[in-house]
Amino acid sequence: MRRERSTSVLVTGGAGFIGSNLVRYIGRHRPDWNIVNYDALTHAGNLGNLGTVAGRYTFVHGDVRDRETLRRALRGCTHVVHLAAETLVDRPLADDAPFITTNVHGTQTLLDACRETPTIERIVIGSTGRVYGPLPIDATRERSTERSPLRPSGPYAESKAAADSQALAHHRTFDTPVMIARSSTSFGPCQYPEETIPRFVTNLLDGWQVPLHGDGRGVRDWIHVIDNCEALLAVLERGEPGEVYNIGADNEHSLLELTHEILRLMDKPESMIRNVPDRPGHGHDHRYALDTTRIREELAWRPTRSAWPEALADTVAWYTANRGWWNKLTEAQARLAA
Repeated sequence: MRRERSTSVLVTGGAGFIGSNLVRYIGRHRPDWNIVNYDALTHAGNLGNLGTVAGRYTFVHGDVRDRETLRRALRGCTHVVHLAAETLVDRPLADDAPFITTNVHGTQTLLDACRETPTIERIVIGSTGRVYGPLPIDATRERSTERSPLRPSGPYAESKAAADSQALAHHRTFDTPVMIARSSTSFGPCQYPEETIPRFVTNLLDGWQVPLHGDGRGVRDWIHVIDNCEALLAVLERGEPGEVYNIGADNEHSLLELTHEILRLMDKPESMIRNVPDRPGHGHDHRYALDTTRIREELAWRPTRSAWPEALADTVAWYTANRGWWNKLTEAQARLAA
């Protein structure tokens, strides 16, 4: 009698924000799975994000651009979730080369390594709703669907759109079992302090002002990282190869609303806001919103943890209680900037 192969998932970028939360989530909810965490441990990769991982867990230190290390790590794996990426939208304004090499070339290297691994059954490429480009601020009923044209408006989004195109081309050409998961703006524990919410909270905890870009009118759909992890797992297990799935929370708030809510939760005055110029071409007067009808209807997933004020209050509480975690990172940032 033929013995079924046990599920073994490789998560690239598994020491980063979404990746570490996903590794822990899989460990809790799929305890019979083998988990391989593949991470280069660059500025946002931190093994301190993992704590104790339930189940059968292995860490491999490697870069997604390193084909041979990837091939070794993939041996025996059946599933892949590709989250390794340069993600902070400010960084490519100074130097976009790492975004091209990691997000585009790294994805190509991963796809080639998976194609050479006969045990691979399913692959999810983690992407972003930013590939669709911004919507007009007053188009409150308009949302980007999986069939919307890709109109990335910055180097980060452009690199992710290119990676998505590579993955879908691999499916069409080689029948690679790949799916694309495009997420809205995530927040929650273990997010690198350069990102908006942890930066604002940690600034206020240190007695510093928060930098609000422009007039703060720009709207984002904020999804809690655990909702995002649950959706990624739904795509991995039940998604259709060659297809795209939007992941969002219908939790739209402007950056100004976010700022005032954090101030309220932390009992801080409006004088703690410092207005700064918009980033070049960043579209802070625009709106990003995803239509999630497909994942809700076809994969029976819906968000349950993202609604404010509870989800934001829990996030503020996490950073307040975990100063030791983020203080090391902010000190390292200060040393690099010096």
